[in-house]
Amino acid sequence: MSLANTGPRIQQEKTTVEQMIRIACRGRHHQKEMLCDSCQQLLQYAHTRLDYCRFGEQKSTCGACPIHCYKPAMREEIRVVMRYAGPRMLLHHPADFIRHAIHGMRRKRK
Repeated sequence: MSLANTGPRIQQEKTTVEQMIRIACRGRHHQKEMLCDSCQQLLQYAHTRLDYCRFGEQKSTCGACPIHCYKPAMREEIRVVMRYAGPRMLLHHPADFIRHAIHGMRRKRK
């Protein structure tokens, strides 16, 4: 198996997905500080997938990726989280929201 990705692009993606999962868990599962068990599992799964993303630092946003590396059930879970948390990211983490949106648009054009 290849080594885990540790570059700045992957770390930023990990931060963004964690922020989204935290927003969704707080809003949907009413967790204040800690993530519920299912959200914690989703976060660990997402981080593992990012660790071993075949695109590494050249990675697009997951929504624009041509390869779907998530298992179907986890993919649906992350979709639900992103649908809920995406618009709320603008309020909670505006700089990360804008960075993620711009990065996603750049990758789609290529």
